[in-house]
Amino acid sequence: MADVAFKTAAPGRVGTSVREQLRTLDDSAVVGQFLAGEERAFQELVDRYQTRLLNFIYRTIGDREKSEDLVQEVFIRVYRHLHRFDTSKKFSTWVYTIASNLAKNELRNRSRNPLVLFQTIKKNWEDEDRPLQFEDATSRPDDLYRKRHLRELVDEATAKLPEHHRQVFVLRELEGKSYEEIAEITDCNLGTVKSRLNRARNSFAEIIAPWLE
Repeated sequence: MADVAFKTAAPGRVGTSVREQLRTLDDSAVVGQFLAGEERAFQELVDRYQTRLLNFIYRTIGDREKSEDLVQEVFIRVYRHLHRFDTSKKFSTWVYTIASNLAKNELRNRSRNPLVLFQTIKKNWEDEDRPLQFEDATSRPDDLYRKRHLRELVDEATAKLPEHHRQVFVLRELEGKSYEEIAEITDCNLGTVKSRLNRARNSFAEIIAPWLE
């Protein structure tokens, strides 16, 4: 995916120093720098989130090219409306909410069910479990083969989940979002999020179990 391009000051020693300093800041501080007039701060936000949002949207709608377009649209909206952002909130939640809404709009405009990719499988669904990655540069070739095969099975199983279960499943198990963040992103109450996630986990386990025997 090509980076979102925005005009910034010409690179140089000072520019490089600014970029390095921006990388050391948390999201809220980077947002503050942008609102104070530092254009390069916006590119820092793009660099931090474009790959994560692409993965999230792609797993939601199942169309790589369209996902790239939607990520571009996310950042266009962020750029236009960042001055309205409530800085007491988490930037990540806000940007994922924008991405989620665009993905849902895309799904509404489709006549077919999209595939949603999910990249982890665990025997126990503990609340504080973090997402697992299938790819690991230090893994042996035979381990990588098994993980890639498992991912293919997971892709097929996740595609069978109902659409409204899929999104909370990906947000929690892959993106590692908290229940509160998921509730805000999906515009659902906490009870609904937990209920949908529990059903999605149970359904996923039932679907994939026969393939793992």
